Amino acid sequence: MSGGDLLFDDVHAPLYTVGQVAGMLGVQPAFLRRLDSEEVVQPSRSDGGQRRYSRNEVHTLERVTGFADRGMNLAGIRHILALEARVNELEQELADERARWSGTGS
Repeated sequence: MSGGDLLFDDVHAPLYTVGQVAGMLGVQPAFLRRLDSEEVVQPSRSDGGQRRYSRNEVHTLERVTGFADRGMNLAGIRHILALEARVNELEQELADERARWSGTGS
C-alpha cells in the first residue's frame, strides 16, 4: 500500500475543496464559507489558504445541512455539535475509568 492510500483511508485527512463538497452536498459554496466563519464546521487550510475538508467533516456538513433544512439556525446547530462532542468525551472518560477499575481486580 502506498502513502497516498494511507492518506485517502484517513477520515481526518483534508482532501476536498469547497467546490467539491458543495457539489457533493448540493449546497452553495457560500453556505460552506459561512459555516466556517460562524465556527460551525471549520476545515483545514491548504498552504495557499484554501479550505480543505476531510471525509469526517463532509459527514458533519451533511448533518448540518439536514438540520438547516429543518429550520434550525446556525447557533442551535453549533450548540448541538458541541454537546455531541462533549458527550463523546464523557463516554470516552467513562470507558477509560471502567477499564482502569476492571484492571485493578476490585
